[in-house]
Order: sequence, then structure tokens, then C-alpha cells
Amino acid sequence: MSSKIYLGGFVKKTRLLIRHFFDQSDAWYILTFFTVIIGIGTVLLMIPAVWNGVQPLTWTDAAFIASSAVCVVGLATVSIADFNIAGQIILCILVQIGGLGIISISSLSLVLPGHRFAFRRINTIQIFYIDGLEYKPRKIILNILFFTLSIEGVGAVILAILFYAAGVDQWVFAGIFHAVSAFCQAGFSTFPEGFEYVAYNVPILIVTAGLIILGGIGFIVIHDLLRLCRKQVTHISYHSKIALNMSAILLFGGTVCFFFLERNNMFQDLNSFESLLQSLFLSVNTRSSGLSTVLQQDLTQPSQILSCVLMFIGGGAASCAGGIRVTTMFVITVVMLRKPDYYGDINIFHHRLTAATVNKAVMCTLKAFFLLILFLGALSVTDGTHGKYMGDLVFESCSAFGSVGLSTGITADLSTAGKWIIIVAMFAGRVSLMTLTFPSLKQKKYVITYPQGSLLLE
Repeated sequence: MSSKIYLGGFVKKTRLLIRHFFDQSDAWYILTFFTVIIGIGTVLLMIPAVWNGVQPLTWTDAAFIASSAVCVVGLATVSIADFNIAGQIILCILVQIGGLGIISISSLSLVLPGHRFAFRRINTIQIFYIDGLEYKPRKIILNILFFTLSIEGVGAVILAILFYAAGVDQWVFAGIFHAVSAFCQAGFSTFPEGFEYVAYNVPILIVTAGLIILGGIGFIVIHDLLRLCRKQVTHISYHSKIALNMSAILLFGGTVCFFFLERNNMFQDLNSFESLLQSLFLSVNTRSSGLSTVLQQDLTQPSQILSCVLMFIGGGAASCAGGIRVTTMFVITVVMLRKPDYYGDINIFHHRLTAATVNKAVMCTLKAFFLLILFLGALSVTDGTHGKYMGDLVFESCSAFGSVGLSTGITADLSTAGKWIIIVAMFAGRVSLMTLTFPSLKQKKYVITYPQGSLLLE
């Protein structure tokens, strides 16, 4: 009897401890959910019936591919073509779950009947929709699902037709897989040669680039533009203006830079139109997709540096893209060019960026840069001391942390420890970085005011 009472008390205390642990912040729900999905994906990929490779798939490689799929990165230690149709369907589902991200996964239960959840979880959903656009959690989630499935559906149909015309085997599934991969910014391809297989098919490149751009600008911007087209509003929001302008600057700026940097290298045998198209597609991909049509190791060193910068910045907020996001980069740029006022606010384009917004952008950028340096340092120890070129390790780290999926070809040759470092980097870049700004449920209140500390900074 006493043992039952003791066991019951232990179970009750454990449940209270777990509940207290998760009640500190919604970030724990996100981290736990993604970890569980990666674990399930790893187990499913280890099923022998889904693998056709010559060598058996190891647990490390399975965990790497599952993490890359759920974190919508696209880096792979084995060829995706070595999975059969069942394995590729599993990957497609994992990519879709990861692409929908925090909003529609961690908060989808809010729309299920018969369940009650803490009111604070509504705030987690609402951080993805700014004031004036939407405030109902149910409608937010449904909008996200509708936008995602509609865009992917249209893209899948068009790509399937184009793949059929190009003589691709299993063209229907290829259309679905690549539409999901492109919109979710995953970078996976079912072709043995990767997306280089269709490197010069102009219609396929244009449609794919469109899917990547739509998946990377953010659900807020898509919703805002639809409201403008329906004449529900007379102008788009300040956030959407900044996101679109920054995306356009980075997209076209990257295109011009790649065009001139590679015209005597990668594009020397192409005409002007083909060179411009390849430059545009390369600029689109470095923002977060990874469906590359050129070998990254053959790019000039300035192009690789530019790629690392674009991968670190990433795409739009509340999108499938990774990186620190274009709006964060905008705030950082403004901070460098304009001095905040006495209250820490900055006026720009007839709007005021509050001190809280500035501090959040600076905090996110500094933490992202610190984590990137940390992963790079770890890789230099595990693989740099065994002959890997530092430039390749930098590129690999930026690609993994920025959820891009481009590589100079060293992914499969990384040591086991190096692969696990990249796994952690992918998880941190896609999941952990997004949860850094989540507010804690309980905030500490200080009843005393400390004296001002003076520091010399110059």
C-alpha cells in the first residue's frame, strides 16, 4: 500500500515538474515537438524497405536527413534518389511539417474541439500576424494552411506538366515533391543529379523560383497583398513594405553581383539571358532554398562569400525561410546608419521603430552570429584538423544554420562528429533561433533600482 502511495506521489510530482517546465515559455513546446518529429522521421527512414542504396543507411545519416527535412534545410549526407518512393514520401511529409513551422504545428490544436489551452498560447500565434491584419487564432491557422496548400497545389500541377514535357519519370510525384520542397525552402530533389538535371529548363526554373519567393516572403506579406488585391485595404502594412523592399534589394542585388562575378567563370559558355537566369536562380536559392543548378565549389571565392552573407540574412519573418530575416537586417542597417533618440527609438520612413524592436533585432543578430561562430569552431576541431578547407566549413556552417541546404560538396565526407554538429546547427538555425524572442510566462520583477553603470566604448 505504501509503495503505491509513494509511486502515486512520485508520478504526481513528475507531472507537476514537467508542467512547470513547459509553462515557462511556449518555446519548450516548439523545441519538444520538433525534436519528437525528427526522432520519428529518423526511425521511419531506418526502415530497410524505404532504402535502395548500395550501403546500409546508418543511424547518423538517417538522423541527419530527418533533421534536414524537418528543419527544411536540404543538406544531405546521402543521395535522396537512393530512397524509394515510400522513403521520398516520408521526406516530403517531414518537409511539409517543418515548412508549416511553429504556427500551424504547435498551435494547430487550438482549432480542435473539446480541448482547452492556456490563453498565453494565443499570443504565440499572434506574434506572426501584426496589428490590423488578423487577431483570431483559428482564422490565422486556417489562412496559413490555405495559403500553403493552395500555392503548393498550383505549383505541383504546373511543375508536373513541365516535368512530363521534359521526359521526367514519375512526373506527377516529382511535381508534388519539388513544389513542396521549393515552397518550404527545403532544397531536396529526387533527381540523382540534383536540380542541375533541369538547370537549363527555363519554365521549370521560373516556376520554381516563384514558389521559393512566395514561401520566403512570409505569410503576413501574402495575406496583406491579397487584402490589397481584394481592395479590402488601400495600402499594405509597414512591415510588408519593408519586407518586400528588402527582399527585392537582396534578390536583384545578388543577381547583379553573381552575374558579374561569374560571367568569366561559371557562366563563360552561356549567353547573356542564360547567365542572367542562372544568376537570378542562384540569388533566390541562397536566401533559403538550396535547389541549386550550379556546383557551389566551382563558384569564385567572392561569390561564395556573397552566398554566405545572403544565407545568414535569410528570408522574411513568419515564413518557411531561415536566417535572421530581412526585417531584422533592415533594423540592424538602420541602427548602423541612424542614432537612436534618448528613449532608444529610431524614426525611419515616417514610422517609429521602438527601442524594444531595435533591442530584439540586435539580440537576435548577436545570438545568431555567436552560435554560427560556435558551430564553425566545433567543425574546425572535428574536421578542419583532418584536411577540410576552412572556406568549405564556413560555407557549410552558414548553409546549415541559415536553413539553406547549399554545399561545396563536403557534407557526405564529414566525420560522424561533424555530421552531428551540423544536425545541431540545422536545429538551432531553424527552431532555436525562432524561439529566442518568445516571451516567458513569468517575468521577474525587481523592487530596487541599481545605479547607472558607465563604460568606455571607444
